[in-house]
Amino acid sequence: MARLTKSNLPQFAVDIFQNEYLAEGAREVNAIVTVTATGGGTSGSTSASVSASVRSQSAAAALSDGPDAAVVIMVDCSGSMDYPAAKIHAAREATAAAIDAVRDGVAFAVIAGTHEAKEVYPGSGQLAVSHPGSREEAKQSLRRLTPGGGTAIGTWLSKADQLFLSRRDISIRHGILLTDGRNEHEKPADLQRTLDRVQGHFTADCRGVGTDWEVEELRRISSALLGTVDIVADPAGLADDFRSMMENAMGKEVADVALRVWTPANASVKFVKQVAPAVEDLTGRRKDTAPRAGDYPTGSWGDESRDYHVCIEVPSAAVGSEMLAGRISLVVPQPDGTSEVLSQGLVKAVWTDDISASTKISPQVAHYTGQADLANAIQEGMDAHRRGDVDNATSKLGKAVQLAHESGNEDTFRLLAKVVDVVDAKEGTVRFRKNVSEADSMTLETRSTKTVRVKKTP
Repeated sequence: MARLTKSNLPQFAVDIFQNEYLAEGAREVNAIVTVTATGGGTSGSTSASVSASVRSQSAAAALSDGPDAAVVIMVDCSGSMDYPAAKIHAAREATAAAIDAVRDGVAFAVIAGTHEAKEVYPGSGQLAVSHPGSREEAKQSLRRLTPGGGTAIGTWLSKADQLFLSRRDISIRHGILLTDGRNEHEKPADLQRTLDRVQGHFTADCRGVGTDWEVEELRRISSALLGTVDIVADPAGLADDFRSMMENAMGKEVADVALRVWTPANASVKFVKQVAPAVEDLTGRRKDTAPRAGDYPTGSWGDESRDYHVCIEVPSAAVGSEMLAGRISLVVPQPDGTSEVLSQGLVKAVWTDDISASTKISPQVAHYTGQADLANAIQEGMDAHRRGDVDNATSKLGKAVQLAHESGNEDTFRLLAKVVDVVDAKEGTVRFRKNVSEADSMTLETRSTKTVRVKKTP
């Protein structure tokens, strides 16, 4: 693995948004941490012009320095993918589109997943290296993606992990996983053991095609692997979605970035959550790295910006007291076992008897607290509806409509409006629609964690 230095890393910036003033005796400090990465050695590689430039290199030149990234595509080939046959045809086309988006010099492989996992390409227990010839070979091999058998996703993930581990010199490792059904040929505990074993080895985006899969099951996988989850209700949309996912993967420039939170004596971290572009609770993923410091994984980065909500409990103090409540750093591992600090910011606490100061909520904290509440309201509402508790479902989704309206989350509001009739958005008054399609219900639940960022005031 090449040493990551300031010259070939993206430039990371950390901005802290908070109201540092606390009332006398208050102990909870909240801050929104905005992390922005720009530039870097392969920045912007997903654009058409740069992609064309990269592909113009000869295969020999691409191979000279070794692969800088690896991707494995896991395609569901269980028997249900043949009902209707459009699903398996769309899966082949989508995989071909993803292969076309793999840039020269990237290591890659394709797996057919059923109740077991089979290598479709290259088939040698190793990863192939992308160049025009290998991409064409890989696309020709896709005719071996034929439906038959059951579904055991843990075996797919284990096979991908074996392939990734065959190239330990590659730091950026990403999977794309497609399924159309439930993980019926594997016990939940077995899948969880696989996730526990492979998390941290690679990231993965998960997609469910059709409406016969479980949202929570696929979300559990994507969360463990720090990726995304989404529904493609119509198989015709798979190719564009796979192409987009692969292009995004090709834009990643640095792996294993962690959010390091240091707190002083007698203070502790209550939670750390990613809140944009989607809600993801990272609290349970902490790894202690030093006295009073812990790392929270954020996965791989390209040119992008994300927001995190950090809540710290501090010892109560008298009016006039001030303290450093936390230090937030972005760190990346180095080959010698150390970590390089890319950027950092400070979280402060000041106790005051000025009520107007201590009761003022940071706009960023208020906004993302509302977005997290929105995601919870949707998930709880849909769960209540599945149980037949219509009154509770209506109440929860009414609250979700109100929160989406207040925060300007128009995409989520539109998804809600396909499930409920909105009588009064401001008050959260709704009625469940009759004959709501399974696709609309699953789309709302799948995308419930997607958030909008704080509106910038002029």
